[in-house]
Amino acid sequence: MAEYMAEDAIIAFSGGVDSSLLLKLACDASRVTGKKAYGILLHTMLHPKAELEEAERVAQETGAVFRVLKIDELEGAGIVDNPADRCYLCKRYLFGELIREAGQLGVSRILEGTNEDDLHVYRPGIRAVRELGIISPLADAGFTKADVRRLAGEYGISVSKKPSTPCLATRFPYGVRLSYEEMRKVEQGEAYLRSLGLGNVRLRVHDKLVRLEVDRDDIGKIMERREDAAAYLRRLGYVYITLDLEGFRSGSMDEAVLRE
Repeated sequence: MAEYMAEDAIIAFSGGVDSSLLLKLACDASRVTGKKAYGILLHTMLHPKAELEEAERVAQETGAVFRVLKIDELEGAGIVDNPADRCYLCKRYLFGELIREAGQLGVSRILEGTNEDDLHVYRPGIRAVRELGIISPLADAGFTKADVRRLAGEYGISVSKKPSTPCLATRFPYGVRLSYEEMRKVEQGEAYLRSLGLGNVRLRVHDKLVRLEVDRDDIGKIMERREDAAAYLRRLGYVYITLDLEGFRSGSMDEAVLRE
């Protein structure tokens, strides 16, 4: 990691396990090279609000120079209608903002936390990362998600077992107009369901129908609490509450796009 920290660098930091491990490695290397490791959180409206507090805690654990950039990307990135290339447009906009911040800090090197597994699934945002010259040390080193979690655990990083929390726009079909009100409802619903002791949880919204994805091992657990869960989700405004029998799978809203 020392070669990446031969100069001051910004780490695009979300508070997730990938970027947290990257920030920890960068901070450790910076203490050897004498350079600065900036952990910059792009605090967007498309991510749960609780992410900010968790990210602040991890940044303190690593000793990074922590900064927060608050960004409203629905209009800025042109993704309010949730186009199929939303992730690409959003990443390009967000990293463009990060590049501007880097210019103000006099930093030319930006690192981000893509891992090896991300290169083999539908991740259109990676194209934007490559186009803008952002460096992906974990992917370059061949670190898989399992490697990342193992190393994060060995380093004692508090989010080593944290489930992935992609942006809330991923809960809606492509082509459906996005609104912060609807995304906040998803955030509330998922937080409630996790409070029932569930692991990975996704509420996939299809108008008035919500399709609930949980880990397959948790299907029995959610069925035991189905009346409580349905009552809570109805209070949020959903009319039809369904359970996806295939269970949780990352990127399930991309399946139609991939078939095409």
